[in-house]
Amino acid sequence: MIPDLTGDGVGSADLVIEAVPELLELKRKVYAATELKMRAEAVLATNTSSIPLEELRSGLRRPDCFVGLHFFNPVSRMQLVEVVSHDQASADALARARAFLGRIDRLPAPVKSTPGFLVNRALTPYLLEAMVMLQEGVKRETIDAAAETFGMPVGPIELADQVGLDICLHVAEVLKASLDRPLPDVSHVLSEKVQTGDLGRKTGKGFYSWKKGKAVKDRDAPKPTAEMTDRLILPMLDVCMASLRERVVADEDTADGAMIFATGFAPFRGGPMHYARARGITEIRQTLWQFSQRYGERFRPDPGWNDLA
Repeated sequence: MIPDLTGDGVGSADLVIEAVPELLELKRKVYAATELKMRAEAVLATNTSSIPLEELRSGLRRPDCFVGLHFFNPVSRMQLVEVVSHDQASADALARARAFLGRIDRLPAPVKSTPGFLVNRALTPYLLEAMVMLQEGVKRETIDAAAETFGMPVGPIELADQVGLDICLHVAEVLKASLDRPLPDVSHVLSEKVQTGDLGRKTGKGFYSWKKGKAVKDRDAPKPTAEMTDRLILPMLDVCMASLRERVVADEDTADGAMIFATGFAPFRGGPMHYARARGITEIRQTLWQFSQRYGERFRPDPGWNDLA
């Protein structure tokens, strides 16, 4: 690998991956300059985590050679990459993108273009519900323990700190504005921390203080209840159900594998849909319905559960 600050290597590349910040006009500006240098048959990919490709492709000379390759952080460790298609992407461009991921020992998860794709779309209500619980007065350690008891590798509050609170806020705002399904309001506590520059692990302070790369936690926090766990986990299941109904993902195995490898969704549970079937589709739907009566429309079960039942 060599530094290529002026982009001279673009002219000989088979694949170019754009990974600039999540600003629509900035990305379009990069594409306009990059396409002029690219080979006609080269594939242009975006690493966007939340912007639909239909918005990004506007103005492209070759939209058929434009795909999404959404890597997850930390890129050096996360095996899964979402391969994002849109209705103008060619089968050849998508096949070459998947082949590239095989060459670099990554697992491709084919998804269709929609705000947040699959993983971020499912993860956002999980993180936002944790913020709601925090505002209700539940201790951050208790919230994290509710997820860890289920089998998640880290809880949602610690995860938000690891990802970066500025990134969490941006993705939440984008998805809340673009998705049809109701999401919890973006926490004012989250917004305030971003404004003050307390962005999580990368700044040494977020919801937790961080020392030597680890969150400083209170070991005497109250234990979580089963309902707390369901409030965090069941919205993820519901989004996976909606993604299947909308054909964002082709099948339950893809949804389960993507959530396990990208979010660490408790592997011994078999993935969200496998867990839903094991626990009982009717029970999942009824619990979501009860939560919608108690906590609001964000818990209303997706109509896809009716077909599955």
